This record gives sequence, structure tokens and C-alpha cells, in this order.
Amino acid sequence: MTDFAARRRMMVDTQVRPSDVTKFPIIDAMLRLPREEFVPDDRVEAAYVGENLSLGGGRVLLDPRTLAKMLDALMLTDTDLVLDIGCATGYSSALILQMAQAVVAVEEDDALAEAAETAFARTGAETVVLHRGPLRDGAPAHAPYDAIILQGGIGVFPESLVGQLREGGRVVAVFMEGALGVVRLGLRKDAKIIWRDIFNAAAPVLPGFDRVASFSL
Repeated sequence: MTDFAARRRMMVDTQVRPSDVTKFPIIDAMLRLPREEFVPDDRVEAAYVGENLSLGGGRVLLDPRTLAKMLDALMLTDTDLVLDIGCATGYSSALILQMAQAVVAVEEDDALAEAAETAFARTGAETVVLHRGPLRDGAPAHAPYDAIILQGGIGVFPESLVGQLREGGRVVAVFMEGALGVVRLGLRKDAKIIWRDIFNAAAPVLPGFDRVASFSL
């Protein structure tokens, strides 16, 4: 029988801590949350690999290092309302729930959303609010958010999401230019997002977030 607890410890010790992620809430959440519950049955043995885990259809679970560093940059507190866009099977949302006051997760793929609901029930994360709808639309009914995170690559950050982030709120995303990507942290100031580069990473672009789609009517 696979010792997944040991694999979680190895993931944290070899992928997360060496990447200068030392905040206790992140380390604690990643040690406790069973990532294997959020992957397809035929990929369970790959649940803790140090790379993006394919879920099919161009969607992935971000690799543990990238996700941990994105969460580290957001500096979440237990008073934050967080929007998790492209939650897929829900691993990121269940992690964030252990650090923030509340999480609204957005998923447009029905199969992934159903998998997320099942995983939330199995792991005690039922209080995550799962919103089904186009990823680029976010979840305006619950806005404004203190923080937004996107679980995949983007070409552009749409104006529709700028308006869902409170003044002074933070957002983190993987901006892709071809095969290369950089994670940027943004701060909303005067109805605009001020971005700065924080580290390199790569991920498939989420549906609706490529540059061409951003100009379509």
C-alpha cells in the first residue's frame, strides 16, 4: 500500500521548502491535504511528482513548487476572501481554505467540477463555494475579493476580473509567452493592476485567457 503521507513529506521537503517557501500555513496545509484525492484514479501514483499533472483537455494541476510559491506571494490571511479561477479538481481551493476565511472556486468543465465536489466532500472542504461558469467571468456575485489566483497560464488578465478585486487586493497568475512563462504578482490600485515579475514557471493557457480571445466580441 502506498504511503501517501510519506510522499507528502517528500514533496514539501524536496519541492516546496527548497523554493524558499517557509510560511507555516502553506507548509502545514500541503503536509495535511491528501493531493492524491484530487487526481484521476489512473494518475494517483503521479500525484506528488514535481511537474504539472495533466487532467486531460489541456488542463493541469499546477506543480507543487509553482502553486506553493504563488500562495507564498499572495500572503493570505485568515480574513481573506479568495477567488480561485480554474480550480479543476479542487486541490488549490482546498489548500487555500486552510489559510483564508473563505474561497470561491470557479470551474467551467462539468467533469472537473464534479470531481472537485467529490474531493471536497472526501477531504472536509465542503465550505468551498464552487461556481460553475466561464473561467474568464470569475464569480462577480461574491466580489470584491481580497485575492485572486489562477490555476493555469494566461495571455492577458481581463478587465472583468479587475473589477472583482478590491482596491489594494492581490492577484497572482502565470503569464505565458509561447512556451515560456513568468508568474506575476499584481496589486489593484486606482482601478488598475500594477504587476511585477516574481519567478519563472509554465502552464497551459486556461480557456478564454489567450490573447486572441481577449479581443473577441
